[in-house]
Amino acid sequence: MKCFLKSKIHRARVTQADLNYIGSISIDSFLMDKAGIEENEKVLVCNINNGERIETYAVKAGKGVICLNGPSARKFSVDDLIIIIAFEYSEKAPEPKIVLVDKNNNFVEFL
Repeated sequence: MKCFLKSKIHRARVTQADLNYIGSISIDSFLMDKAGIEENEKVLVCNINNGERIETYAVKAGKGVICLNGPSARKFSVDDLIIIIAFEYSEKAPEPKIVLVDKNNNFVEFL
């Protein structure tokens, strides 16, 4: 088995950062569905603005919401652009789902 890119949400905008939440990244549930990311699934989050990268787990949120929770709120700020990446183990490389969004985190298209 090898680890392959499964999906990513490209250039989403952070709408909230909540230091006091227990942890994780809250993601618009519609975008999670489009990308095939399950609730509590491990994701890699890359901050385009400052180069920070964290691993955490995804939780569903309301329309347009991208919120970094817990300690990651110190590394990500509101309006930062990020890439949310999910991987999968497989014997054969899957066709990844690349989700593009607009400045309000609305689905635009698959790349």
